[in-house]
Amino acid sequence: MDTHHPTATPTSTPVRPAPRRRRPLRIIGFSLVGLVGLGALTLGGTATYDAIATAAERDDIRPYGELVPVTGGRVNVAVTGSGASTVVLLPGFGTASPVIDFAPLVDRLQDTHRVVVVEPLGYGLSDGTDRPRTSANIVDEVHQALSTLGIDRYVLAGHSVAGIYALEYTNTYPDEVQAFVGIDSSVPTQPGIDEAVGSGLFRFVKATGLARVLTAVSGDAYAGLPYTDAQKEQMSLLSHRTSMRATYLDEYEHLGANFRHARALAFPADLPVRLFVVGDDPVVPGWERLHRAQAASVTDGQVVLLDGGHYLHHTHAAEIAEGIDAVADLGQ
Repeated sequence: MDTHHPTATPTSTPVRPAPRRRRPLRIIGFSLVGLVGLGALTLGGTATYDAIATAAERDDIRPYGELVPVTGGRVNVAVTGSGASTVVLLPGFGTASPVIDFAPLVDRLQDTHRVVVVEPLGYGLSDGTDRPRTSANIVDEVHQALSTLGIDRYVLAGHSVAGIYALEYTNTYPDEVQAFVGIDSSVPTQPGIDEAVGSGLFRFVKATGLARVLTAVSGDAYAGLPYTDAQKEQMSLLSHRTSMRATYLDEYEHLGANFRHARALAFPADLPVRLFVVGDDPVVPGWERLHRAQAASVTDGQVVLLDGGHYLHHTHAAEIAEGIDAVADLGQ
């Protein structure tokens, strides 16, 4: 998921003298009881299957990156490449495996940059956490991980909701971030964020095992994209591990507040900003206009329109890599 734009079996009736015509309401009542019973048995089965399958899949998940201790848990960080400049990539909300998801873009960058993909707490191979998923806490944890690894100067790039966290980040650590690159990144005033479905539905779907069922029937979300079968399998396994667990749901419940908090923030005026945006977005009214306004808030801001869906780094890695190259050169 991403913030682009988040059922006793009926008893028999007593025998009565003729006529034996049952009243419609009684028939409906028996039918509903039967459906509830059938549904309860079905959901009990899916929940049990999900618990067994999730436990069995643990040994099939292949480790990658490095677990770095931060307040609240351990953040998984993958570092590739060894260029003179550093690029830090942050994922959109609910990405099952940020490291694998960003692979097409990392492949384009790692020959000329040191590329750092951070999996925030609750994502990928990182730990879950009880620490509230406020923008300030998420940014603090990412920064702790980077500091532990000695990374203190970089281009910050992020997909979707990472655009909200980036506002917090660049205002908290302005001396470290040399530029921001948004990949169809969220903006504080985008419409619809306060109309999100309550997390109660997601808790039900997770507790009953329906999340696994929905994933199975939804088909291959990565069909035709530059991912190997092994990468697709790992993303599926990690999706079952991370989707709708407590950390995921806590972040979801904080989204509205995090967006509202960000409305008081702007990127530092002297920060180069490049925003790669879906050019004709059918979901969010005024998507291009909102990004142009954000770009205009800094001295060196540009919007690059691209055709495609919200996950532009899947299909336009080359163009985004070129944009990152350009702003990285500004800091040399």
